[in-house]
Amino acid sequence: MSAPKRFFVNDIGEETELTGEEFRHAKSVLRLAEGAEITLLDGSGTEYSAIIARVEKARMIAHVVGKRLSDKEPKADTYLLLGALKGDKTELVVQKATELGATKIGVFCSRYCSAYINENKLERLQKVAREAAKQCLRASVPQVLYFETFKEALSSAQGYANKLFACEFLTQSERPIDRLSGSTALIVGSEGGFTEEEFAAGTKAGFAGISLGKRILRAETAAIALLSVVQYAAGELQ
Repeated sequence: MSAPKRFFVNDIGEETELTGEEFRHAKSVLRLAEGAEITLLDGSGTEYSAIIARVEKARMIAHVVGKRLSDKEPKADTYLLLGALKGDKTELVVQKATELGATKIGVFCSRYCSAYINENKLERLQKVAREAAKQCLRASVPQVLYFETFKEALSSAQGYANKLFACEFLTQSERPIDRLSGSTALIVGSEGGFTEEEFAAGTKAGFAGISLGKRILRAETAAIALLSVVQYAAGELQ
């Protein structure tokens, strides 16, 4: 028997409505009917067990029968900052970062970025994160932010205990990352990488340079690989 389907809603009470896109997916794609068991999520880390009580033209009414704190939520606070990538590669990284347990994702423009983000693309990225959260059984969705400048992206990482900057022209890492304690922010660039000035700005903002080995990785590979290593070091993949 498959697990109950999962839906994010804004407000959960004893009687909760599914409307909009979540309603259309439940009714038209999943074809859920009255009596079906579902799981409701409000992004707080709590899962609510519910039964569909009524299906109407533009909404479903679900009756909440129980709740529990999710055991799938990351304990480590990990913030991925990513240079905007071409095509659908940014979506790929957002999807995998959500699965790996990132708590926040920032996309930025830097000197050598050749992609751009607009309001529609940002909305799409948040949707990708939401769908990935459902798939991997998370009970919260990482917020996806966009920064028009690299300076703004650096400023958004203030207060993190660990700051790591993946830079392609480093021959060795400036600090080990096999063990991490506390929150972590990490930066990975776009296909064009970074300028010396951008790396210097990152260093000034408290970031330590990290090498990802002797081979040149694609930008999307670098982001996923570094986040995986960081999450393992933080105990999230053990």
